[in-house]
Amino acid sequence: MSDKKNANGWSRRDIMKAAGAFTAAGAMPMFFTRGAWASKTFVNDPGNSKTVKLGFNVPQTGAYADEGADELRAFKLAVKHLNGEGDGGMIQTMKPMSLKGNGILGKKVEYVTGDTQTKSDAARASAKRMIEKDGVIMFSGGSSSGVAIAQQSLAQDMGVVFMCGLTHSNDTTGKDKRRYGFRHFFNAKMSGLALGPVLKKEMGTDRRAYHLTADYTWGWTQEESIKETTEGLGWKTVKTVRTPLGAGDFSQYITPVLNSGADVLILNHYGKDMINSLTQAVQFGLRDKMVNGKRFEIIVPLYSRLMAQGAGKNIKGILGTTNWNWALKDEGSQAFVKSFGNEYGFPPSQAAHTCYVQTMLYANACEMAGTFYPPEVIKQLEGFNFDGMGNGPTEYRAADHQCFKDVLVMRGNEHPTSQFDLLEIVQVVPRAQVEYPADIFGGELGPYEKS
Repeated sequence: MSDKKNANGWSRRDIMKAAGAFTAAGAMPMFFTRGAWASKTFVNDPGNSKTVKLGFNVPQTGAYADEGADELRAFKLAVKHLNGEGDGGMIQTMKPMSLKGNGILGKKVEYVTGDTQTKSDAARASAKRMIEKDGVIMFSGGSSSGVAIAQQSLAQDMGVVFMCGLTHSNDTTGKDKRRYGFRHFFNAKMSGLALGPVLKKEMGTDRRAYHLTADYTWGWTQEESIKETTEGLGWKTVKTVRTPLGAGDFSQYITPVLNSGADVLILNHYGKDMINSLTQAVQFGLRDKMVNGKRFEIIVPLYSRLMAQGAGKNIKGILGTTNWNWALKDEGSQAFVKSFGNEYGFPPSQAAHTCYVQTMLYANACEMAGTFYPPEVIKQLEGFNFDGMGNGPTEYRAADHQCFKDVLVMRGNEHPTSQFDLLEIVQVVPRAQVEYPADIFGGELGPYEKS
C-alpha cells in the first residue's frame, strides 16, 4: 500500500486506518466527505470571525440607475431577513430551506455597496475593490449584461462567487458563462420563446418589423432571439439599427422608421433608454399610423414596472415579457411584496426580486454545504431545485447556471388603478415552453478551483 500523502497530509494507510475505526464504532466516516475541503484556504475565508461580508454592486448612476436603486433596497432587505430581523420574507416560503435567520452559518451578515455606473470597466473595478479591500465572500448586482459578464469573469479569476443581478443577454449563461457565476433572471431566448404564440395570435403572421437595438451584448442577443421568433412566424425583418447606450435622444433613429414600410417597431432597449425611445416613438405618431393595411404596433421585449412608470401612458397596450411581477398571487411573491412594501412603502420591481432571491439562494447554499468554501457552495447550487420564490418550481441548471422557471408575457395596462398597476399579466408561460438545450450558445463553465 502506498504511503504517499495527499494534499491534506493524509496517506492512504492513515485514511484506511481511521475509516476502520469510524466503521467499527458504527459511524459513517463523515469527516472524510468534508476533509477534502476542511483545510483549504480560499479568498476572504471568514474563519472564526463572527461576521461575513457580502458586496452589492449596482448602477447608482447611468441609464439603469432606477433598477439599481431598487436592487439595493432588496439587497438590504435580504440582509435583514438573513440576520433574523423583520418578518423573514421568503425564508418563510422557500422550499427546501436551510436558513435559520441567524445569519449565514451562524455569522451575522454585513455588506458593502458599489456603483457600477452601468459601465463594465467601472463595475469590474468596484467589484475588485470589494474583494481585495472589503473582504467580501460573495458579490452580486448589476442591471446590465455587459456589467454582469465583466464581473462574472472577475469572479472566476479571483475565486469569489458572483450571483448575477438583472442580466438578460443570452451570453451571460451562454458563451460567457463561468463556474463562479449564477443567473436567476431569465434571458433573451426565453423572452422570444414566450412571446411567439402571443404575437402570432394578436398580430398574425404577415408583419414587417424594424428593430432599434442597444449596442452591447444584451441588445445583440435580444435582437437575435426576437428575430428568430418573428421570422419563424413568417414576419419579415425590414432593418436592424444599433443605438448607443444612454443616447437620450432617439429621434434620429425613429424618423427613418416612418417611411420604411415596417408596421412593427421592436425596441430592444431597457431602462431610461426604453422610456425615451418609446416616448419619442409615440410622439412621432407611430401608434396612430396604419401601414400595409394594419395598425402600427410597438413591442418592448423586456419590460419592467419601473420602465412602465417612466413611460406613463405611452406604455398602454404594448406587449413584452418580465421575469416576475408584484401582482403574482403565489405565497412567495406575496410574502416578498409584503416585506418590501412594509420597508419602503411601494411594491418591488423585478430587479429587486431577482437580487433578493439571489442573495437567499447563495446563503442557503452555504448552509447546505456547511462551509463558505466556494467549490462546495457552487456544487450545492448546481442542479438545485426549489419553489416558493415567486416563479413556481425552479431549477438552477448545472450545465450553464441558468435558472429555468415560468416567464410572464405582459401588456401595458389600459386602465391602471394606481401608479404601480401599470402592467397586466397576459400569460404565465410554463417553463417547458421556454427551455432549450444547454449547449446551443457554446461556452465553458471552467474549473471549480481558483486557477
